[in-house]
Amino acid sequence: MPEQNFHMTPDEFRKYGREVVDWIADYYENVEKYPVLSQVNPGDIRANLPVDPPEKGETFEHILRDMNNIILPGVTHWQSPNFFAFFPANASFPAILGELLSAGLGVQGMLWLTSPACTELETHVLDWLVEMMGLPGKFKSDSSGGGVIQDSASGAALCALLAARERVTKYETNKNGCDGRLVAYVSTQTHSSVEKAVRIAGIGSNNLRYIEVDETFAMSPDDLVEQIELDRYAGLIPFFVCATVGTTSSNAMDPLPEIGGICREEGLWLHVDGGMSGSATVCPEFRTIINGLDYADSYCFNPHKWMFTNFDCDCFYVADRAALINTLSILPEYLKNKATESGAVIDYRDWHVPLGRRFRSLKLWFVLRHYGVDGLRHHIRRHVELAQQFAGWIKESKNFELAVPAPLNLVCFRYIGGDEVNKSLLEKLNKSGKIYLSHTVLDDKYTLRFCVAQTHTEDKHVKDAWELIRQVAGELGK
Repeated sequence: MPEQNFHMTPDEFRKYGREVVDWIADYYENVEKYPVLSQVNPGDIRANLPVDPPEKGETFEHILRDMNNIILPGVTHWQSPNFFAFFPANASFPAILGELLSAGLGVQGMLWLTSPACTELETHVLDWLVEMMGLPGKFKSDSSGGGVIQDSASGAALCALLAARERVTKYETNKNGCDGRLVAYVSTQTHSSVEKAVRIAGIGSNNLRYIEVDETFAMSPDDLVEQIELDRYAGLIPFFVCATVGTTSSNAMDPLPEIGGICREEGLWLHVDGGMSGSATVCPEFRTIINGLDYADSYCFNPHKWMFTNFDCDCFYVADRAALINTLSILPEYLKNKATESGAVIDYRDWHVPLGRRFRSLKLWFVLRHYGVDGLRHHIRRHVELAQQFAGWIKESKNFELAVPAPLNLVCFRYIGGDEVNKSLLEKLNKSGKIYLSHTVLDDKYTLRFCVAQTHTEDKHVKDAWELIRQVAGELGK
């Protein structure tokens, strides 16, 4: 009797694989037909799922049918050209295909030995990006630094903080733990991931200083200097600053030359978070936002936010890779091998918290080769142009106001009339299903955010959004 086998056969995989690719292509062609923000209520999805797992395997047709009938209604459509909330998570067909190949290969790239192509392609692609985006040469692999793909900017911030912690304590903290004297600095607008990193790293939230910002919501260098002096006087040890080029709330640009000069003089590690806005520097005219990046000990930006590469893909660079490796490296017997011992290879397991790692560079490589530098510049410039057009309409309107100047592709604005009317406006817009916006609070005022960066957003989508915003605001004003 032949041994029972429950696996999907290669022929079945070919058949259903084509169906899934067709499903994805159809989804993109029809994504504008769906409400951008999912309209389900809490618990609706689970109520439509069986209580118990299936005892017997089900047909793929049945699975795909439930994908359409149960899962899809509970999806908020980040790939819709009418998605203007939070930040982009803009996938593209080349990235999806690269991800498919990565999943198919099933590579575990923890060591160079466990898949040389996984390591060497990643090193090479990140070196390409240094050149493409005008980053300092010290971040290339042929220097003392180099780049690695992290899961997110949050992971990058944690790694930067850990390396900074060990550098200032001469690697004693890894052995003995924190003594409560280390102090880190961010602005009041810095992403919350840094506070999470401070907690995880044992620094403690009470040792994180929030520096005030100026009228553009950028970190104040004078306030930073003053706080460092106060902490030194109190017997504490300042060691880390995170500056941001493109804050989440308002796209503010911290002044890197001034902050960098302070960090160099005081001996502090400077980490620069480029999150979403860093992708813009593929265009030479936007590289002013990273003036002063030469001062940075580490830098990151997210191709999964504005470079058409699906999540997760954060590019994290360090000026001194030895500081990072010495902080994170642990080599048990079962990982030892001749290639590692030779010192001639990179083992990226030493560059981040997890041991395991996927073949993330494959999808980024596909994107860079498909679009080319010219293609990426074209689409990023177009997004900025559309956002600036929207900002112009806000400025010209008597009923709306800009909350802060829009440097790139994020427009923060308000409807004249106070917080409650703006909350109502946002709620009605999002409930319509036609567009999706998010909010923040700036100067203690409820503020709407309009982010233009999805892969297929065009002029008509921005114009239609503006018409809808004016229409709904007009109805509220009656």
